[in-house]
Amino acid sequence: MKCLFLTTTCFLILQGLFAQDNTGLSDAMKYYQMVKVSENTYRAEIQSDVDSTWDKWNNRGYNFGFDKHTTPMYTTINGIISTPYMVQVRGNENEKNRKRWGFHVFEGYAQDDKSRITMLVNKHTELEKPVAEMYYYGTVYNHSAPAYNWFKIGSDVRHHSFMFGRDQAVFYGSLKLSNALTLGQIGADNIRKDQPEGDDETNAVESAKHVNYVSLRDGEDGTMFYDKDNDIVVIKVDGQWMKLRVEPLPKGVKYDF
Repeated sequence: MKCLFLTTTCFLILQGLFAQDNTGLSDAMKYYQMVKVSENTYRAEIQSDVDSTWDKWNNRGYNFGFDKHTTPMYTTINGIISTPYMVQVRGNENEKNRKRWGFHVFEGYAQDDKSRITMLVNKHTELEKPVAEMYYYGTVYNHSAPAYNWFKIGSDVRHHSFMFGRDQAVFYGSLKLSNALTLGQIGADNIRKDQPEGDDETNAVESAKHVNYVSLRDGEDGTMFYDKDNDIVVIKVDGQWMKLRVEPLPKGVKYDF
């Protein structure tokens, strides 16, 4: 019964396509298939052709990160996609030209049809582990700080919740830690006054040093860091860096870690 239902549904879809654009039924079966899994079970597949002359490939938002000579054209569904299960993007033996660079698993474009939110996986390895990333990319197509907008988490209320940019986070709400807070350990080898030339992704290490410099130079009162060269904690007060006074633990207070 299930097989009959699926076959009938597929036939009606193909019949509609045939009636609308005179596409041959045998040709349409290439793009809308019922793939037999076992004697009584089937699964559906939709696919598009590879066509390097497709006009959309001239749009950077379409071609960026794809090889138009091996990547199929976008398959469009003119309606809302709803599923009682889940949406899943899986890896495969040929990830290149399947996802953008093999990394991007989701993109959502804003009203300007250029800026977008992006989710990607395993583009980088940092702190000895693969990284999944989310960001809001603007209309400046490079890796500089102005290229990234705020990615907000928590709510859509202005001046509330938590916002994340390329090198800065703004927490409008309170922050409760269930573990320790570690200040940035910054010394002379972590600072660079001048902006390195070229792309910030290519020069990631040196670019990060320049970000440290700018963040400390422009830091507001209350900005703190650990000066690892002099083993002191410093804080900016009234526009001036001040040493934060610390004392040995009181007698009888001892930690096992």
